[in-house]
Amino acid sequence: MSLWKQPTDLARINAWSANTMMETLGIRISAIGDDWLQGTMPVDHRTHQPYGLLHGGASVVLAETLGSTAAMLTLDPEKELAVGLDINANHIRGVRSGTVTGTARMLHIGRTTQVWEIRIENEEGVLVCISRITMAVIAARTVGLR
Repeated sequence: MSLWKQPTDLARINAWSANTMMETLGIRISAIGDDWLQGTMPVDHRTHQPYGLLHGGASVVLAETLGSTAAMLTLDPEKELAVGLDINANHIRGVRSGTVTGTARMLHIGRTTQVWEIRIENEEGVLVCISRITMAVIAARTVGLR
């Protein structure tokens, strides 16, 4: 059974990133299942730190993008929104080039909070970063986006 309360059309979801950091970094939502969301990010000059490795902050941006997008898809945006409350990340392995892929899976969906785990892997499927994000669920009128 699917977690999603909104349409899961990838073109529609990727359009949310127009003119944002996600667009600048080349982050794309690439696949979606009944209970997971996947996205990719290039490892290049946009996402490198000075040593030529994937910047840990870029990994966190990918993780937050995937967790936040997944959380929003479980909500009715006319009534409620999800905003980041806390995120952590453990950087396991360096990556110099190519593409990393993150997969967000739900750990908890409650009335006021959600917790998502995001595994980021390199092109060989080796774990690069593991992250967990806690989302606060707030009334849509609080943000004024309704």
